[in-house]
Amino acid sequence: MSVLWDLQHLQANTQSVLSGNTIPAMFWEAVNKRSAQVWLRQKHMGLWRSHTWQQTGDAVQEIAAGLMSLGFQKGECASTLANTVVEWVWADLAILSAGGVSNGIYPTDAASQVQYLCEDSRTTFLFVEDDEQLDKALEVRAHLPQMRKIVVFNMDGLRGLEDPDVLSLDALRQLGRSYLQAHPGAVQAAAAACQPEDLAILVYTSGTTGKPKGAMHLHKGLVYTVRGFNTLLAQDEHDERMCFLPLCHIAERMGGEYFSLYTGTKLNFVENPQTVPENVREIAPTVFTAVPRVWEKLYSGVMIALKESGRLQQAAYGWSIGVGTRIADLVLAQAPVGAGLKLQFKLAQLLALNNVRRLIGIHRARYLVTGAAPISPELVRWYLALGVPMLEVWGMTETCGASTGVPASRIKPGSIGPAASFNEIRLAPDTHEILVRGPNVFAGYLNQPEKTAETIDAEGWLHTGDVGAMDADGYLRITDRMKDILITAGGKNITPSELENDLKFSPYITDAVVIGDKRAYLTVIIMIDQENVEKFAQDADVPFSNYASLTRSPEVQALIQAELDRVNKKFARVEQIKKFFLLENQLSAEDEELTPTMKLKRKLVEQKYAAQITAMYRE
Repeated sequence: MSVLWDLQHLQANTQSVLSGNTIPAMFWEAVNKRSAQVWLRQKHMGLWRSHTWQQTGDAVQEIAAGLMSLGFQKGECASTLANTVVEWVWADLAILSAGGVSNGIYPTDAASQVQYLCEDSRTTFLFVEDDEQLDKALEVRAHLPQMRKIVVFNMDGLRGLEDPDVLSLDALRQLGRSYLQAHPGAVQAAAAACQPEDLAILVYTSGTTGKPKGAMHLHKGLVYTVRGFNTLLAQDEHDERMCFLPLCHIAERMGGEYFSLYTGTKLNFVENPQTVPENVREIAPTVFTAVPRVWEKLYSGVMIALKESGRLQQAAYGWSIGVGTRIADLVLAQAPVGAGLKLQFKLAQLLALNNVRRLIGIHRARYLVTGAAPISPELVRWYLALGVPMLEVWGMTETCGASTGVPASRIKPGSIGPAASFNEIRLAPDTHEILVRGPNVFAGYLNQPEKTAETIDAEGWLHTGDVGAMDADGYLRITDRMKDILITAGGKNITPSELENDLKFSPYITDAVVIGDKRAYLTVIIMIDQENVEKFAQDADVPFSNYASLTRSPEVQALIQAELDRVNKKFARVEQIKKFFLLENQLSAEDEELTPTMKLKRKLVEQKYAAQITAMYRE
């Protein structure tokens, strides 16, 4: 197995890296322990700027002191409305160090959503990234009497602003420096006063229906879980990660910020979400965590580049990936890899596979982590054939992130692995719903005791809503969401996620929603990958004037039909999709059809496109 990776570097670490039973306690120990080492790096105006642990500590202390000088009290909530930037981390750790509760708001949220989240969390201070986010806050400020100040990270375009309740981050830090001169130990005292049982962060579930719910995580749960992560996917001070997913989402907050805080892993912030493919090649992370949509995008980029390459390059890739696939199949089957095949793999690396990894930016990666949504098993196999293990994890906001994980020593594509050592998992006997219990499970939903009681039963089991199956080795497989299982008019139970994942493996399809509950056959709503489909249309001289005309063109319709035919071959006749509809409007995170993590909302899509769905069932 070592032909693909060195397992010694992937072993779990059960040793405690930092002491402390709250996030501030661990952070300040890390600052003292790693003072001159670089922790955070961010690219700005084409240049990378590094921040050591001590510099980060100085910023956090000044911001915390600034908040305290303005009357911020222990237990009060402060929220951050910004993209994934270094200042987000500073604000988060400052809020916690001042004894407060830290909440994140998606930068794509509308002003009305900002108002709801600030009201529900009783936010007293709001950090915003720039003038765009400030506009949202100012629009709803009159409805938020509990909010005292708005702090702006980037004042570009706001130099002439005069508002007594709005100040820049620099101004807040200056207030903090003045406060520290009079109260030199104030922040450290506030941080020391934090207790494990104190509420630390709120993470609002994006959800696909209803208003977001604020999941409450206590300090003790965060600390327990972040230590547990190192027994699942170990990393250390020699590793580098890329920080680009929303920090208000549990995945980047726990797996990125807090896990790196604990282990000392360097965090590299991308310029913006659109520059991820370029930034990953610059950073070349040793540990790379992303959602399936990113892995699909990187794969499709390679496939498109391959089509544009010469015959010799295509032949070299074809032979090389064939060798990699044969080895990957042996590794997955726990079978030995012969010396001859190992030699061929080394040649395959030199011919093509190393170049593919460099093109993606994973040439230094020890392992890849995928989660937050199901991923096609074929995609896991492809990355494994390149020589990089992809490990699937599963978890929820309510489980404080990853709750299961596939070990590198036994990868099973399509599985989310066995339960992590730090929590229990079982399947409900009647419904096969996945249940989780452990100190990592959240403390409940803010202001919604009835929802909390529905989710956590009397024995402490969290009802996840995911339906699963478990094999003889204890490996779990998600079969579907309880609310998403389709039962056709003929009585056939269908798990749409399997079909949807296979469709999303296509470089031309970004997302898909299978329809068919109580209907005679299955249909699907598809969101195309704009960049790749446009490239196809240009290469094939297909005329189009805009996104809608692109989706309507007969050539694009035929292209998607071919992808659908490919997927249908894998399934029984009753499980095959008969018709499809392409969304004709280009969606972004601001659109109601998408969650902030860029997943189509099944129920809303079915409601909004009811007429198009009905048309697919007309004879």
